[in-house]
Amino acid sequence: MFATCVIQPMDMIKVRIQLQGEGTKSAGASPFAVARQIVAEDGFLALYTGLSAGLLRQATYTTARLGIFGTISGYLEADGRKSNVVEKAVAGLVAGGLGSIVGTPADLALIRIQADGTLPAAQRRNYKGVGDALLRITREEGFSGLFRGCTPVVVRAMALNMGMLASHDTALDYLKTQTNSYVYQHVGAKFTSGFFASAFSLPFDFVKTRIQKQKPDANGVLPYKNSIDCAKKVLATEGPLAFYKGFATYYFRIAPHVMMTLFALDGMKAFLAKYK
Repeated sequence: MFATCVIQPMDMIKVRIQLQGEGTKSAGASPFAVARQIVAEDGFLALYTGLSAGLLRQATYTTARLGIFGTISGYLEADGRKSNVVEKAVAGLVAGGLGSIVGTPADLALIRIQADGTLPAAQRRNYKGVGDALLRITREEGFSGLFRGCTPVVVRAMALNMGMLASHDTALDYLKTQTNSYVYQHVGAKFTSGFFASAFSLPFDFVKTRIQKQKPDANGVLPYKNSIDCAKKVLATEGPLAFYKGFATYYFRIAPHVMMTLFALDGMKAFLAKYK
């Protein structure tokens, strides 16, 4: 949640970039141009749109995935054995998938709140906050509406979690054999973790954003039937590079978040170990 407070503006810009040029092969504006536009139209605090949903998402999704990963890793490394990179990857996949199911409602609310400004005024949902968003989604779309886009959320989380946690632990184990410096070990491992988390998950994050933002047309038909249909249409109309649209913005949103989350986690573990 601390990390989210720091990187929320980057997340807002990332979502706006992913929604630009939908249905075309437009490269989209630079993150700086998008940021200037948001601030000019709605003020500086607009960069923090959806913060309440972002915090709820971390309190549910990230809490679950980090806890599940730690539990699985502890089981695999019982009796002093070390888990290998494949086991770490599988643990990351499972933890990411299960954790993301818990966090899907908050993730849906976050995307819709952040995307609202891209819609015509008459079509905006105008949620007052995450609580209002969840209540209205349940009332207007049913309980199952809270899990719209759950499949791409799960796939994206599995890819991100595998890239983040498996690469972090593997890099940390390697760096411990190369240097005795705590700073070099942990900064290097977390930098590596941020890169792999970004590279593995961006295409799935892109599809997730498009699915969760969509609204039905006048005939009640949604633009995309499911994640595969969305991916096919984007590939046909926008080209394969569309899935990596805004990679630099995404990296500077994911990498600092990953690094701050893991440093905070290390600090809390050390505190709990010290004071039993």
